[in-house]
Amino acid sequence: MAMIAKNCVDSKVTVVDLNQDRIDSWNSDDLPIYEPGLLEVVKAARGRNLFFSTEIDQTIQDSDIIFISVNTPTKDYGSGKGRAADLRFVESCARNIAKVGGGNKIVVEKSTVPVRTAQMVKEILSESNNGFSYQVLSNPEFLAEGTAIADLENPDRVLIGGDQSKEGLEAIEKVVSLYNQWIDRENIITTNLWSSELSKLTANAFLAQRISSINAISALCEATGADVDEVANAIGTDSRIGPKFLKSSVGFGGSCFQKDILNLSYLCQHFGLPEVAEYWDQVVRMNDYQKDRFVQRIMDAMFNTVSGKKIAILGFAFKKDTNDARESPAIAVCSRLLEERAHLAIYDPQVPKDTILSSLRLDANDKRVSFHDCATDAANGTHAIALLTEWDEFKKLNLKEIYAEMEKPAHFFDGRNLIDPIEVQNAGFRLHRIGKG
Repeated sequence: MAMIAKNCVDSKVTVVDLNQDRIDSWNSDDLPIYEPGLLEVVKAARGRNLFFSTEIDQTIQDSDIIFISVNTPTKDYGSGKGRAADLRFVESCARNIAKVGGGNKIVVEKSTVPVRTAQMVKEILSESNNGFSYQVLSNPEFLAEGTAIADLENPDRVLIGGDQSKEGLEAIEKVVSLYNQWIDRENIITTNLWSSELSKLTANAFLAQRISSINAISALCEATGADVDEVANAIGTDSRIGPKFLKSSVGFGGSCFQKDILNLSYLCQHFGLPEVAEYWDQVVRMNDYQKDRFVQRIMDAMFNTVSGKKIAILGFAFKKDTNDARESPAIAVCSRLLEERAHLAIYDPQVPKDTILSSLRLDANDKRVSFHDCATDAANGTHAIALLTEWDEFKKLNLKEIYAEMEKPAHFFDGRNLIDPIEVQNAGFRLHRIGKG
């Protein structure tokens, strides 16, 4: 919405939320999420044609186009628990729009939703009996955290789906006209409603599949003496495959990949396609296996026990340049190490302490975990370092200085293959990398 406001200066964009503290943060210079370049975009439009408010009903009433951008987590209760998307927030938005009225509206799904969710929204709006008409569109988001601003400025594509009726096509063109103010028309794809909804789930599933595929090969590389980066480079030069998303690591995370694959699998089961569901389930299982395998390598290298040993955790976000820890591989790795009675010294430059404690389901008084202001302090007195997020600052560590203050033998488990191996070994560490013999 900030990017639309920045580029569509004749449009008034208002972001509403029930949470007053969150709205207050958006109206300050301390935004509630970390994303490089975001503050500058917000400041360029805020107060001019970008506004943040808790006046939800009034804003709905005044708006011509409404983007539903609420959370759609995996259900943790009832039918479909652990697999299906929880759509109660989307439904709540639709009911509120129907209740408030205020004129004919275009309602746009921005949240990632299962295919045919728009049918639910359409039925709720059509039964409102308020005399107004609604067109429901799908406009899924394909940006990546950490590079979101660049992705929005110059996207591979913008996807807009809607009914193929006269009214639906007119609504599609109205939303196209917003994006067309800074994006070439040939990069704006229009489809029917169901194709748009399914494309988002499919895109994330395909990307996650590539990561799980190269991570599966990383296990074979370690067993055979092959180098996973050399393998990835060799296959990535094939124009049919390409080099992107072939970087092996401790595993993928974030708010989308696992959630969307599980959702896709659930849909396949629902529509009587168990073999297809099983295919996509395996992508998630391989990701879980990669995290388990990483912990097992730590155990094997440290004489099969980490009980009472202190391990530095460098990075907790699921990727660099974000403070998002949702489904981060660090959660599974840290949880397993705590189960083995290790003590953890954690440092991440952006993820708050409270988020880490909540992710690990720990209270602030748990003595097994400590938090530090830099990587050097976190590593002091530890038996091992586990690097779990590829923050650029970790490339600049004074490894000899860090090694000198650690227990010996000192291990370095590079879960991102980020650090120069020669530098790590020259400092004295026993080095363990993903997909390397």
